[in-house]
Amino acid sequence: MDATPLREDLTLLLTALTAWTQDEVVRHLDSEGFGDLRVSHGYVFQHLQAGPVTVRELAEAMGVTAQAASKSTGELERMGYVTRTQGADLRVRMIELTKAGRDAILAGRLARAGVNAEMRLTLGEDAEVFDKALRTLAEATGALEELAKRRLRLIG
Repeated sequence: MDATPLREDLTLLLTALTAWTQDEVVRHLDSEGFGDLRVSHGYVFQHLQAGPVTVRELAEAMGVTAQAASKSTGELERMGYVTRTQGADLRVRMIELTKAGRDAILAGRLARAGVNAEMRLTLGEDAEVFDKALRTLAEATGALEELAKRRLRLIG
């Protein structure tokens, strides 16, 4: 059994910070009128920004089954954030962001910027060292590359 004190366990500290940052972003989104969104919706949105995709393409990009991608997009469609349209191949439906979906993405970016600013303000002059340390860890573990490929997935 690991006897590492909570305040020294980097895994738990990063987990706690991740939970806090996600909660703050969701809180900001709620205050901007996007209270129906969950963190998991962002994993769908990130793959729709470049333009319409098929459910199969979305599933492959997200690393999930077509059924899971279809379920997520169906929910977002009912909420008004995406629409399904007929593709050139009449058997294929394309999924694309609506104006509300694009507005939600912008609101999410602004929310993350606010959370980032709050954390940097809290850290003060240590913010630059913290930023560099996080980038070093993200690069060394391959997590930054996975993020750039938009392949990070929600666990659970």
